[in-house]
Amino acid sequence: MSEPSSQQALIDLMQAALDHVSQGFSVFDADLRLAAWNRGLYEMLDLPQALAQRGTHLEAFLRVNAQRGEYGPGDIEGKIQRRLERAAKFEPHYFERMRPNGQIIAVSGTPLPQGGFVTTYTDITAERRRQEKLERTVEERTRALRQSEDWLRLVTDNVPALIAYVGSGPVFRFANRRYADWFGQSVASITGRSPAEVLGPELYAEIRPYIEWAFEGNAVSYEYSRAKPDGELAYMRSTLIPDMTTDGRTLGIFVLSLDASDQKRSEAALVQSQRMDAVGQLTGGLAHDFNNLLAILMGNLLSLKRKGNAVSAEDVEAHLAPMLQAAQRGADLTRRLLAFSRGKAQDLVETSLNTVLANTATLLAGSLPATIRLTFVPCTETLTARLDPSQLETALVNLVFNARDALPDGGDIDVSLTLQTLTPKHAASAGVTPGTYARIVVRDTGLGMDDNTRMRVFEPFFTTKPFGTGSGLGLSMVYGLAKQARGSVRIESAPGEGTSVILLLPARLDKVEAFAQQSDAQGPLPLGAGELVLLVEDDPAVAETVARQIEDLGYTALNAEGAADAIELARDVSEIRAMLSDIVMPGQMNGLALARTVRAARPDIGIALMTGYADTGETGADTAFPVIAKPFDSRRLAETLKAIMTP
Repeated sequence: MSEPSSQQALIDLMQAALDHVSQGFSVFDADLRLAAWNRGLYEMLDLPQALAQRGTHLEAFLRVNAQRGEYGPGDIEGKIQRRLERAAKFEPHYFERMRPNGQIIAVSGTPLPQGGFVTTYTDITAERRRQEKLERTVEERTRALRQSEDWLRLVTDNVPALIAYVGSGPVFRFANRRYADWFGQSVASITGRSPAEVLGPELYAEIRPYIEWAFEGNAVSYEYSRAKPDGELAYMRSTLIPDMTTDGRTLGIFVLSLDASDQKRSEAALVQSQRMDAVGQLTGGLAHDFNNLLAILMGNLLSLKRKGNAVSAEDVEAHLAPMLQAAQRGADLTRRLLAFSRGKAQDLVETSLNTVLANTATLLAGSLPATIRLTFVPCTETLTARLDPSQLETALVNLVFNARDALPDGGDIDVSLTLQTLTPKHAASAGVTPGTYARIVVRDTGLGMDDNTRMRVFEPFFTTKPFGTGSGLGLSMVYGLAKQARGSVRIESAPGEGTSVILLLPARLDKVEAFAQQSDAQGPLPLGAGELVLLVEDDPAVAETVARQIEDLGYTALNAEGAADAIELARDVSEIRAMLSDIVMPGQMNGLALARTVRAARPDIGIALMTGYADTGETGADTAFPVIAKPFDSRRLAETLKAIMTP
């Protein structure tokens, strides 16, 4: 069979397959002309067969529908033109349309990368009729079951949610089967027991403030995690609704909990996508910063080279000081960027908010047009909040970039942090509990937004940017951060008057600085006394530099050529007292596996690891070996070697 005939056979086969699909199918190109279709399209919509040919313009289909009343009464030409204009935008769309004959068609369109769109048409008439019948049935059943607890349990046990009622005491008065199973109880055994007994002491200590707040007459939502019997971590999202009398007394609280594990995993993926999008936007500014640092290093090195043997000790010190400072700045910037871009979920920690603002300012330096003035105003108090600092940095970066997009002609962006104490009245209006809050405001003098846009900005995938240029995840991620921290976020904006995004996070006054850096000026360095240190590093230049650092600290360095050489040296050279190995190395054995092998053969050797990555996946709490991040200063290396050195 020749190649053209083979291709035609394949096309015919694909068309035959499409014709057997129960849905209608069409493809229009960038000029809104028909490129592909199936038989179901014409049968479902009763379209003339004359339209079933490539190149037929979308207008012809719209005209047929309009003339036979598919779009309702009124101006036919106007209806056609409006639909053509919407189609030319090539935006994703979904709608359901009832035809004059009562048939209900679901229309779903997806744009193509090079223009045009693919559309599927589904007859959902029977489904909608069943849904209406089901809704009527549910309504009738609800009325019949309202007064009977037996019937109520029948309903709640078949709802895919955890449902309970906690009365005064507090004690459980009711729980559905799913709620009882979740906590390893039976429906009968859970009734009459206290939340502390059912939930366990650790989980109850975490949830107790929410229960008390609900018994004070407030609806409250929260999330918690709990290990399943198989060890997998599950996330639950719970809502407590007070059961109140007309005179304001709280008789108990209704509990509704939903499994949010899949949603949490999806949210983590979306947050990582948004974080990496922000990293891409930061690239220009980071390149500018690193070029400046390299200019400092190269300038001083060239100056020393030109002076040659005539250089004095004072000249060396004068040139080395800015070079060391530039290298430290580069290391700090790289460390923050790696932490910022990681996708691994982090435990919530007490975080210095002023430090987060300072780190964000460093990341954004040089990333905005010269026409935009960016100002960070820290709090005069030391405020800390329990959250993931990298997630807050991501949120602030995205808010600044949103503000940038609202300033096409330039303007001001201000990021400020202040302390705010909310009374019960003000807390209720903000949707949070009373107490001390950090108030972070990102304000711009840009275009502003209308009320309709302002009401929708926190919806996932909603964006005002042109198709393909915005994910619509930035503000929804900010909203998720606020809710996770039990805070709130709101937007104040009007067309032409700029925008303010106001983030409220529960906080407290503290002296904790989350990212404090140690300096070399903390007493004398702990030095060695000639002990032999085995160094394993695959990059010769790095190995030479680290070996020199080790020897400058009073030790003797022995370089290994690889993992196999290191294992042999560790076994044969009894004088080796410690090993410092890179984690990521060529070959099948990485530094962590090497450390375990050496530890098994020579338990008397102290072992530490080093890495140039933010997260190796096997470091930290998962390994018994200390890990230091490259580049490291003399103090960090000296303290690490002293800590692992055996007597």
